[in-house]
Amino acid sequence: MKAINEAVLTFLSRSANEGFARTTAACFAAQLDPTLEEVNDIKTAVSEAVTNCIVHAYPDRLGTITMRLRLFEDNILELQIRDKGVGIPDVEQARRPMYTTGGEERSGMGFTIMESFMDVVRVRSSPGKGTAVTMRRKISRRMGGG
Repeated sequence: MKAINEAVLTFLSRSANEGFARTTAACFAAQLDPTLEEVNDIKTAVSEAVTNCIVHAYPDRLGTITMRLRLFEDNILELQIRDKGVGIPDVEQARRPMYTTGGEERSGMGFTIMESFMDVVRVRSSPGKGTAVTMRRKISRRMGGG
């Protein structure tokens, strides 16, 4: 499938940039005329993915996070959040609800939340090399939009 539009954004793993990533994803998705609920779902999923990078990929240093946003025909939005951090040794374990490596203040619900707001969530990771989370969501077509 060939993208009909795309953008790539790279930023430091500072917590202040989580809001920047959320807003950027919402602005990019706006060209599909999503509902407010769809925008909020996208922002929440991006927030979880970026927060995972900040907390888990770079636990003791700053690193880079790359967000790739792509639109495909049939109103499909794809978001990929990628880091070059510590990686995930066991992706299946990490995707289980309540599992976390981030300490007791972390809920361990990040992947579960992403899966509940997006149609597809794929996770690829290599220990010591980083992680890529790819999420897709079909945005509903609205009648008589303006």
